[in-house]
Amino acid sequence: MRSPFGLRLCRAAPAGSISAEDNAAQNFLHCQAHAVLPQRTLAANRTSTRVHLFAILMHDETVDSLERTSAAHLPVAHGGKLVDLYVGPERRGEIKTESRGLPSWDLTPRQLCDLELLLNGGFSPLRGFMTKADYERVCSEMRLGSGILWPIPITLDVSEDFAKSLTAGRSKIALRDPEGVMLALLHVEEVWKPDRREEAQAVFNTTSPTHPGVYHVLNKSNPWYVGGRLEGVQRPSSYDFKTLRLSPAELRQQFARQGWRRIVAFQTRNPMHRAHVELTFRACKQAEASLLIHPAVGLTKPGDVDYFTRVRCYQVVLTKYPRGTAKLSLLPLAMRMAGPREAIWHALIRKNCGCSHMIIGRDHAGPGTDASGKAFYGPYAAQELFKKYEPEIEVTMIPFHNMVYVEDNAKYLPEDEVPRDARVLNLSGTELRQRLNEGRLIPDWFTYSEVIQELRRSFPPRHQQGFTVFFTGLSGAGKSTIANVLLIKLLEIGGSPGDLVRRHLSSELGFSREHRDLNIRRIGYVASEITKNRGIAICAPIAPYDAMRKEVRAMIAPLGGFIMVHLSTPVEVCEERDRKGLYAKARAGIIKEFTGISDPYEEPTDADITINTAELAPDEAAQEIILHLESEGFIGNPSNSRVS
Repeated sequence: MRSPFGLRLCRAAPAGSISAEDNAAQNFLHCQAHAVLPQRTLAANRTSTRVHLFAILMHDETVDSLERTSAAHLPVAHGGKLVDLYVGPERRGEIKTESRGLPSWDLTPRQLCDLELLLNGGFSPLRGFMTKADYERVCSEMRLGSGILWPIPITLDVSEDFAKSLTAGRSKIALRDPEGVMLALLHVEEVWKPDRREEAQAVFNTTSPTHPGVYHVLNKSNPWYVGGRLEGVQRPSSYDFKTLRLSPAELRQQFARQGWRRIVAFQTRNPMHRAHVELTFRACKQAEASLLIHPAVGLTKPGDVDYFTRVRCYQVVLTKYPRGTAKLSLLPLAMRMAGPREAIWHALIRKNCGCSHMIIGRDHAGPGTDASGKAFYGPYAAQELFKKYEPEIEVTMIPFHNMVYVEDNAKYLPEDEVPRDARVLNLSGTELRQRLNEGRLIPDWFTYSEVIQELRRSFPPRHQQGFTVFFTGLSGAGKSTIANVLLIKLLEIGGSPGDLVRRHLSSELGFSREHRDLNIRRIGYVASEITKNRGIAICAPIAPYDAMRKEVRAMIAPLGGFIMVHLSTPVEVCEERDRKGLYAKARAGIIKEFTGISDPYEEPTDADITINTAELAPDEAAQEIILHLESEGFIGNPSNSRVS
């Protein structure tokens, strides 16, 4: 008979007639393309079956033949060959010696992810960071210069000063991790300054900064690109989940060893729940294939659940599949959230890993909605683009609609299969987070109790979470005063003295944009550490720039609460209160780049609380913040309050 994953299962023999080892051997053989041995062999008597099975399992040449047969049926890597850019020991020694006199570039987190997949063949057929011709054709046509399909630019962005120190065709760069360890040698072939806005429009079909991919390209990436061939020296270090970090070559070896010929890849950046399990069961049944759960554990969408928590959830979910039919492996991918283009990219990466099928669901790799609430991509735009290029991708798409729980049937169904008038239950990611924040019940039809347990470990109820209150406003608006009053009120609310650590973050370095950004980033980091450890941070910088405030929010929000308080006090009122004479010095030109006079203040549109201190006294303003914290559930249980 067949399992839901299309594997022929041996029927149980009478008790005592076949050992556990014999049964395992039979199942192994049946998994090699459904019928490696004729059926009559498996139907033979006990002694004959044992002899045949163990002769095959113990004979090296035969086992090798079986593995070669299985591997031969895996998809050929994109471009015809799986790339491996790591050099041998002798060349590695030469490169390390040479690197002492070479310029070095410390890779960013995104660049580290890209480098790892370039070196291990995940990005086959690429052999380095893209040159200008490849980059431009990928942006405009989704093709490399050779004509091979490729939808996403893979570029090394560097600072202008560093770029101008290089000579195309002659320079070499030692690429290093943040600890200074050399990972690869880049042979510089081209150096150029791209039009990043044009790139964003081409790749993401938008230039809206609310799109996380666009925001990264326009605001976080460096302005110059360097392209060239790579020689890999050392694999980037990862100290977590080592047994789950399998390269494309290692995955192919394991698929061959286990006799997997058809593999469905499931891409995810979220925890898996019952709907995901049902979806993957259906996909594997449809394709008569095994399953690779292949989550992205590089950079994903800001605000996503951290991958440590997600992986623990995946390990729980893996036990829900029949043994030997599903595998978990982690993909160090820096997602771009490019929707339809990214769906093709995901499939090409999985093709390089040996997968024959790919699940493409609703709004695959989409970032959600823009500032007006409109979705960046249509719900099934990824499926439509994938279908257009499927012959070139050479991975079979398994399209799925959103899965919903049908209470009348007590099971999950794709939304396009729900009977008319049936009662449908659904729990959005937002509602799940609210239930976690409030410590409310999460229904068992939605997920597994073990998954809930892992999520609650990382996301306790809000009254047990840390949080940051982040003030922003002009100099003289009252930030420091209200922050001090708020600190006192929080101490008054309670918590034992041993739980209180006071650290009021409100210092400024200087008035230049560079110094302001450095200061806000430093404040954000310290506040994130306090929040992560379930304390309370109160920050009172001017923080005039929207991009930096958003960066701090993205840094802190996944770890606990982040409450932005905008003091909207007019500049005229602030100037009247100026006891240090800073505004007068700014108007006289003595102080340069002074916010509100010679440098702009970008009014926040995403503040959680807005207060005009021309209308409220400090204690009244602090009370407004206390009430907001109480309504959001961050305070109200005095035994858990900790202030820093």
